[in-house]
Amino acid sequence: MLSVYFSAGHPNLKDTATIICSLAKAGADIVEIGMPFSDPVADGPVIQQSSLRALKNGMSVKVLFEQLEDIRQQTQIPIVLMGYLNPVLQYGIDKFCERCKHVGVDGLILPDLPPEIFNQQYRTTFDKYNLCNILLVPPQTSSERILQLDKWSSGFLYIVAASSTTGAKQSFQPYQVEYFKRLENLKLSNPKLIGFGISSRESFDDACNYANGAIIGSAFVKALEANGEITNIVENFIREIKG
Repeated sequence: MLSVYFSAGHPNLKDTATIICSLAKAGADIVEIGMPFSDPVADGPVIQQSSLRALKNGMSVKVLFEQLEDIRQQTQIPIVLMGYLNPVLQYGIDKFCERCKHVGVDGLILPDLPPEIFNQQYRTTFDKYNLCNILLVPPQTSSERILQLDKWSSGFLYIVAASSTTGAKQSFQPYQVEYFKRLENLKLSNPKLIGFGISSRESFDDACNYANGAIIGSAFVKALEANGEITNIVENFIREIKG
């Protein structure tokens, strides 16, 4: 299973729907749309720059929802919004989730939303609008904590391959393989997708050996900056990853 991330409004403000539909047609399984934020502390330089460029282009939560208004008339690929909690709270959590349901968004990834706060304050709102909340599992997480995150999460678990910002890395290290095997032994109820550092067919295939699939972000964001038609860039990228 391949999930692909890009920043809404990058490289151009009105590319969002084209990229989503192109990814669906090319063979991606899930689309993660980054909501640009002015202080993307968990992101590496490639995604940081794409986020800042998107903001400069005029992207906002309001604009993104407008761009997604008719997306379900064009594709049924699962769509997840990923970003930071602050813009969601500014928009209004109930209003935000209602808009997600209206346009056909399937889930959210909010890395800076503490799982306990989600469970205590926002779970009922997510459930009301049938939204998955996808939680991140860092490599240093205890087995007991992982089981709790699995209970609170829905859709899939975002398995963080390394304790660092996002970006392309080399092949998995022994400690990462040990971590992936520990996850496998826990018999988790949610599918597992490995993210952070997946950038090629080799690393994608390697990740799929230890999980249900992988997430590619920085490598795809960088590819979108090449000259050429978006549809061709997307098709060529997915072909290189999935064959």
